[in-house]
Amino acid sequence: MAEGKILLKPGTLWTSVQERTEYALQCGALLSIPTEFEFVEQDGVRFLVRILSNLNRKKAAKEKQEKQSATSGQKFNPFLPYEEDLFVADISDTHVCILNKFNVVDYHLLIITRAFEEQESLLTLEDFTAMWACLADFDGLGFYNSGKIAGASQRHKHLQLVPLPLALSESQIPIEPLLKEAQFHNSIATLAKLPFLHAFAPLNPQWVESPFTGGEATLKLYLSLLEAAGLDATQLGAYNLLMTREWMLIVPRSQEHFHTISVNSLGFAGALLVRNADEMQLLKDQRPMTILKSVAIS
Repeated sequence: MAEGKILLKPGTLWTSVQERTEYALQCGALLSIPTEFEFVEQDGVRFLVRILSNLNRKKAAKEKQEKQSATSGQKFNPFLPYEEDLFVADISDTHVCILNKFNVVDYHLLIITRAFEEQESLLTLEDFTAMWACLADFDGLGFYNSGKIAGASQRHKHLQLVPLPLALSESQIPIEPLLKEAQFHNSIATLAKLPFLHAFAPLNPQWVESPFTGGEATLKLYLSLLEAAGLDATQLGAYNLLMTREWMLIVPRSQEHFHTISVNSLGFAGALLVRNADEMQLLKDQRPMTILKSVAIS
């Protein structure tokens, strides 16, 4: 990507997110899913567990999409074209930013490619440059679910970004206490209390000042993390990626669900989602870290 192709004006994203959210709620384009939450502690982590109150909206929309796909003979792609009422900003010549239509977290953004790319494809310089352009004005947790086994619900490539902290009155991210015990081998580390295969690396927060510099440096680290986590960049398996201004974490995946509980990247940040009281009880009985271990690779 040649410099000069970032279209997002510095200092504008957060205002655009707030304004578009208000508009999209009023016109009915944004269908937020209400939740309640509580904390479940294990191994020094206060896991944030949200329980969904109502999935009817998402279920109805999914049935509508399936009907459209059956009629057209083509798989429905909600990002090509995306809903104009959810549009937040042009990021670059390759990426745009839209609201997550069925958000559980307020101001949940999707960073999508303008042209179709497979969700399981390797992340690129353009992907990371777009993420850094957003992180410059949006202190958040970026993440990527590489494929269905990693929790991806759409085939069209999309990174995601949610604001921090994940829960008020708590640390920014539930797993943050574990980061202090990073054990380094050169620039790559592991976290002693994570009982599954993963790779961790610090990032330079000053990279927000130049998304291109940040994108190039992060791409190199990303490839190193994939290798350290046992993932072949030419034949990628499923994995979750988490990224803030300060660090990046990659976790290879073995399965999408623990029983009926689906886990995506946010699970490895310490934020899990259950659909009903039965799943909440299952999570409490089995313990959150045990669930993460079962869907990762030990």
